[in-house]
Amino acid sequence: MLYRVIIAAETVGSTGVSTLSLAQILGVSERNNRRDHITSGLMFLDGWCLHGIEGRRTDVDRLVRRMSEDRRLKNLRVLIDKPIAERSFSETMTLCDNPRGVLAAIHLSDLAEITGYQAEQIVELKQAA
Repeated sequence: MLYRVIIAAETVGSTGVSTLSLAQILGVSERNNRRDHITSGLMFLDGWCLHGIEGRRTDVDRLVRRMSEDRRLKNLRVLIDKPIAERSFSETMTLCDNPRGVLAAIHLSDLAEITGYQAEQIVELKQAA
């Protein structure tokens, strides 16, 4: 059975802002997700990240645990944790290239107060694209 977990967290320092930081995160995530058969989508905006993760329960839980211990993140909140029939994310790691546009489409200005419902709206937008 597959699961989807969507997490929002504050980023620390240059996490998700600098090109070097993004390259490091994407490189390691791509390798680990491929190994663990996880697909995911990641969005960074104004000191926050939103990360959608899909895969087997044990693999998803292991990734969430690593994220909760990651010093580059704080105030981690699990917005969605549910079984799914099929994946919405087709790549091991996809980075959102227009986070402001995506948030505007669901009438949200930042990620600090995002709800589970709004996170699901973002996944639906991704599927429709």
